[in-house]
Amino acid sequence: MSNLNDVELAQTRERIEQALRGLRFGAVEITVHHGRIVQIERREKLRLDTPAAGPAPTTSHASD
Repeated sequence: MSNLNDVELAQTRERIEQALRGLRFGAVEITVHHGRIVQIERREKLRLDTPAAGPAPTTSHASD
């Protein structure tokens, strides 16, 4: 393997690691054409454990 291929391989590994870094929920997709990685795609899902900001719904009813 030539130095150029070693450099390209190291850069590709680094890009894949960057795509994975900090990813908690989601996917990293690697597209290969003719034996070469041509695209790295990162899809991240954000999990919201708390309801959206806004007034809290009231559960008690006022007596008249």
